[in-house]
Amino acid sequence: MTLSEKNKGLLREAVKKFKNANILVIGDIIVDHFIWGSVSRISPEAPVPVVNVTKEDLMLGGAANVLNNIYAQQGKGALCGLIGKDAMGDQLLKILAELSSSTAGVIRTANRPTTLKTRIIAQHQQVVRFDREKTGEPAPDRLKEIFKFIDNNLDGFDAIIISDYNKGIINMTLMDYLRAKLKDRDIPMIVDPKPNQAERFHGATIITPNNHEAELMAGMTIKTDADLEAAAHKLQKKLNSKAVLITRGEAGMALYEKGQAMYTIPTMAKEVFDVTGAGDTVIATLALGMAVGLSPADAATIANFAAGIVVGKLGTATASTDELLEAIQ
Repeated sequence: MTLSEKNKGLLREAVKKFKNANILVIGDIIVDHFIWGSVSRISPEAPVPVVNVTKEDLMLGGAANVLNNIYAQQGKGALCGLIGKDAMGDQLLKILAELSSSTAGVIRTANRPTTLKTRIIAQHQQVVRFDREKTGEPAPDRLKEIFKFIDNNLDGFDAIIISDYNKGIINMTLMDYLRAKLKDRDIPMIVDPKPNQAERFHGATIITPNNHEAELMAGMTIKTDADLEAAAHKLQKKLNSKAVLITRGEAGMALYEKGQAMYTIPTMAKEVFDVTGAGDTVIATLALGMAVGLSPADAATIANFAAGIVVGKLGTATASTDELLEAIQ
C-alpha cells in the first residue's frame, strides 16, 4: 500500500489529535506476568529446561492492555471490568494509578481472583504459560455496579471498546444494556470479539476478528480473497454492524464496510518477534482514529501501522505516538 503525501498528512494530523480522545474500555481485565531468564542445562528430574530467572515484569493485559495502548498514544480512557480482592488486583490498581487513569469502573470482588497469565521466557522463546483465573458471568450485584458506572460516565466518552477475552464479563446481559444506552447516542462501539455467541455483538459499529475467529463466526473457511469478502459480508449482515475489520497476521488486514468493496491493507511489520497483545494495539488505535473523526478505512490504516510496530517488540508491547508518526512518514 502506497500512501499519497496528502493521505500521510491526514493520518499524521489525526494521530496528533489522539490526545483529545477519551475512550471507555469494557472487558476482561488481565495481569500479564513475565518471568525472563536463560537456559544452560536440562533438569535431571525431567526432560525440561532449567530457567535461571533474571527479571520479572507485571504488565497490564487483556482489556487493561487496550487501555495501556490508548495512553501510549497520548489518548485518555477508563477501564471497566472485574478484578479480585487480592495482591494482583492491588498491583493492577497501582499500575493504573501510574497512568493517571480513573479506576472507578474497576469493580473488585471476592468471588474470583484477578486473572493472571504467567509466561516464562528464556532465550527469547516462551517456555511455558500458566493461568490463574475463574471465568463465567459476574454475579448480578457486580453487574449492577458496572451498569451504575456506565450510567454515570457514558456521555464523557468519545468511543467504547469491547475487549472480549472469553472470561465472562462480555455477556448478553451487559451487551443488551449497552445497546439500549447507545441507541440514541453518537458513540461508536468497537468490538474485539471471541467467536462464541457472536449475537452478543449485534449492532456494533465495527468488529475486529482475526482470520480464524472470522471463519468460526461466519461458519466458513477463508482460503481466497473471494472467501474473505464473503465471510466479512456475512458477518456484517448477521450482526448488522457498519463494518468488519479482519486482522490477518502477515497478510495484513481486510476492511469491509456495508455497501462498499473490500479494502485490503498489507502488513507494515518489518520483523515479527512476538504477536502478544497485537490485537489490543489494533483495537485501541482503531478506536482513537474513529474518536477523532477518521473513517473506518483511515483509522484501520493507522491501526495497521501500530500493529507493525508492536509485533517487532518482545512481550506485551505498545506503540507510541512518535513511533506512529515516524512509521506513517
